[in-house]
Amino acid sequence: MSSLASLSTACAPSTFASLQVFATEIRHIETQLVTNFSAFVPAALRFTQPTIEFQNATFCNVTVTYTHPGQGDEVFAQAWLPIGNYNGRLQAVGGSGWGAGGTPLTFETMKGAIGDGYATITNDGGLTGDANDWVLLSPGNVNLYKLNNLGSVSVNEQSIIGKSLVRSFYGKPPSFSYWNGCSQGGRQGFVVAQRYPSAFDGISAGAPVIHIPDLIGAVQWPQQVMNSLGEWPYPCELDALTLAAISACDNLDGVLDGIVSDPSGCLHKFNPFSLVGTPINCTTTNATLPISLAAANVANATWHGPRSPSGKPLWYGLTPGTDLTGNNPSSGGLPGIAITNCTSGTCTGIVNPLSGSYFSLMVAKGFPTFSLSNLTLSEFAALVHAGKQQYSSFFATDDPDLSAFRAAGGKMVSFHGTADQIVSHEGTARYYRSVQKEGSSGKMGDFWRHFEVPGLGHCFGGRSGNPEGLWEQLKGWVEEGKAPPGVTGVGVVGLDGTAGRRVLCAFPGKARYNKGCGNVKEEKCWECIEGSGKGR
Repeated sequence: MSSLASLSTACAPSTFASLQVFATEIRHIETQLVTNFSAFVPAALRFTQPTIEFQNATFCNVTVTYTHPGQGDEVFAQAWLPIGNYNGRLQAVGGSGWGAGGTPLTFETMKGAIGDGYATITNDGGLTGDANDWVLLSPGNVNLYKLNNLGSVSVNEQSIIGKSLVRSFYGKPPSFSYWNGCSQGGRQGFVVAQRYPSAFDGISAGAPVIHIPDLIGAVQWPQQVMNSLGEWPYPCELDALTLAAISACDNLDGVLDGIVSDPSGCLHKFNPFSLVGTPINCTTTNATLPISLAAANVANATWHGPRSPSGKPLWYGLTPGTDLTGNNPSSGGLPGIAITNCTSGTCTGIVNPLSGSYFSLMVAKGFPTFSLSNLTLSEFAALVHAGKQQYSSFFATDDPDLSAFRAAGGKMVSFHGTADQIVSHEGTARYYRSVQKEGSSGKMGDFWRHFEVPGLGHCFGGRSGNPEGLWEQLKGWVEEGKAPPGVTGVGVVGLDGTAGRRVLCAFPGKARYNKGCGNVKEEKCWECIEGSGKGR
């Protein structure tokens, strides 16, 4: 490797002048030498890696501005190339929400990568601002080029640019290249495996928002139910039903830990309508009020998932006991999908930004009289179907044929929390089963290990910690051919507020507590048993 002084000097635009990416035009390359950089990044923002704290790092910050000729876009790719602790590897980081990359969360994950010595890169796909700023070219006309950038194109270009910058700066390409992302970033990881099987050697993908055209209907569903009822419950009512579901279903797995580990069993055991009229202390109103029939309807509908006018299931619901309102501090500040605003004394619904942007901008295309607040059930189902027709090729990311990824030697680990308050873990399990059923990819454990995390929210939060040991397992799998053991440890917070650990088992395996072993919070007291892998 070049000396520290020479690498510092090499942090100049001229070093990267040879960069070329097919179908693009490089407009500008800007560099900045960053010194004395310190950061603390918790495991929650690294997804499958432990908390890291470091000081006085030095790296070359390279920003590449480019366009796709004829598309009128301006895309920014930003790479951080470490000086002094480079480990020879590239870690590309994914986006969040409707952002392809370059989001605040992305940069936190990149800080962790720099601390570990990875060259790291993000790509914003040309999606400046939030979805309201870029989805529509004009009312009625969606910017399909930018949707395509978000859907898949930016991920491949991120790989090409990252590898080229590393080669130019260090004099050789990265020894190994990895993808790391959660939510939108998790979906992008699945895009890599499906469409660009040679782009990265290893993929870590959490809580992937695959099946977006189906999933978005489930995100909007509780608001649709409230609008149809003409009633919007107080958040405290839904929070009370959430706690009641946990209390009723917690012990289905034989362990009292505040986690609903058997969603299907809970749906059969707990009836929210049995609590209608039960008085609760409501923090919203600072008074006692009874749980309403509307609240029971909304909770029940959210847990079972959206239905067509004939009662046909359209997608999966959330696990009973999952935070529906975003009021649980452990949810990480993410908005709930059944949230209402009652500050004026009269409650109204609040549409989740994910579904609001999708239906209003992408499906309705900014039609001036369109409103999500007055749809009939038939109109809602038609809207979901229209979205599937128009955008499945962009966002569904559900191609079950991963044979090319397997043939290229790629390895992938993924995880999904069963208490995810936005994206049902059942969708990822469904995709896993579809790959397994399709069969051309061979034995699943040869290239992909998936883990369901009981009690974990969307990417982070909840009673469970992140599966922070998976990244090292992925590295060993990619670089040394050491297949992961199909089990990893995860931290949990008990009902008494103290920390413990248990095992996670590769899907469809399940963790079981060995009664009589001792402390339920000890990892050694848990074992993996075979699971059916069947969904609801």
